[in-house]
Formats: sequence, structure tokens, C-alpha cells
Amino acid sequence: MGLYIEARIRADPDELWTRTQDPAQHQRWDLRFTEIAHLPRAEGEPQRFRYATRVLPFLTVAGTGVSAGERERPDGTRVSALRFASPHPLSLLAEGSGYWRYVPDGDGVRFLTGYDYRPRWGVFGALADRTVFRPLMGWATAWSFDRLRLWLERGITPERALRNWLAELAVRAVAVTVACAGLGWESLLRLLGPFAASAAFLPPLLMSVVVCLALFVSPLSRTPAARRCLRTPPARACAPHLLRTLDGPR
Repeated sequence: MGLYIEARIRADPDELWTRTQDPAQHQRWDLRFTEIAHLPRAEGEPQRFRYATRVLPFLTVAGTGVSAGERERPDGTRVSALRFASPHPLSLLAEGSGYWRYVPDGDGVRFLTGYDYRPRWGVFGALADRTVFRPLMGWATAWSFDRLRLWLERGITPERALRNWLAELAVRAVAVTVACAGLGWESLLRLLGPFAASAAFLPPLLMSVVVCLALFVSPLSRTPAARRCLRTPPARACAPHLLRTLDGPR
């Protein structure tokens, strides 16, 4: 089953197009990639590119792709299709294809993507993809789309948005740790004096409240969040037909 992500971004369509099609800007907001660069091409040939993802400080997985099938309709809708492949033996992703679609919508743009790929490593790879990698890719794509939205709508750079996310994640982790460790609960009960025994239910109750708040309260408005993006395609026409304009893997 392919992945689908959609975000509504209040921005100029041309600016959105530039920040998604220019490799130098794309690699700043897309969590899935560490580096994206165009490769040399002859006139009339489709644009090829190289992408790389740093999996570990000492390990980078790279691949190549080709962009083709760009179309613009009279209503302002734009679509670009691509194919990608990685020969790296440690890359679970062998090859795939996808599209980006830009649909004008009032004072903004519906920016959406649909893509799918073939995992390698046989049965083990299929299992790892279904249980871990594919959900992670969907989350990373949605999180990145929201980081792009913050950049365009509020001027929060991708680097600042990442710091905001890490800071908020740290605060939530500390809150859960303190609550689960029961730090401060005894002092709280001592303050209640003779009512401490009857209030013994308070620590586990408060712990549950703190954990629920830390895990489920919506992120701050300046923090990227995958949950703000649509993850299921609505009953609208998408652009899978564009993928057929490409001859083969990059």
C-alpha cells in the first residue's frame, strides 16, 4: 500500500514550488534527506538527481532519481512525477516512484504527495518495511510537510523548527520521567498532614494525568507535527497516471 500525505499551506504557489523543487531548499526541510543535488544533464533530457540520507554518523545511504512528467493545468494545479532507486546494499528501499501535486485552494495550496517503493531483503525486508520502515517514512514525510508549512506561513526556518521540536520533546520526556518516578509525591502527601492517608490515590491519579498530557496534548503552534497533515487520500482524483510517463527507475 502506497503512502499519502497532504498539507494545506497558506503561501504563494510559486514560492511553495521553489522551496520544494530547488534541491538546496528541499534538503533543509525534508527530514528524509541529508543531501539532494541535481546531476548534470544534456538539453532535452529529464533532470536526474542524487540524494543521500545519513543513517548514522559514519553511515550514509545514497541513491539517484529522475524528475519528469511536470505538468501545469489551466486552473493553476501543478504536478511533478519522479522515480528513485538506491543500489546501496544497506538501503531497505530498492526502487520506487511518486508524485507531488500542488492544488490552489482559496488563500493557500493543497500540497500533497503519493509514493510507493519496493523493499529489498526478501521476506525479512517486507516484514521490516510493513512494521517499522513504512510507518516511519509516513511520519517523517508528514512531519516534514508541517515543517515546510511553518517556514512558509510563519517564517520559522527549518533549523529553528527542529530545535523547537527537540526542546518540546525533551520537556515532555522529563515530565513523564518525573511523574513515573514519583518524584515529589511524598512531599505533596506530607503537606496534607492528617488527610494524607485518605489522599493516597492522588499520586497515581496525578501521574496518569501528567503522562496523558505529555503524550497526547497537541504540540505548540511553532513546533512541527505530523498529526496536522492528512494521511488518508480524500475522494478526489490524484495523479498516479503521471507515473506512467516515466520509462523506468533512475
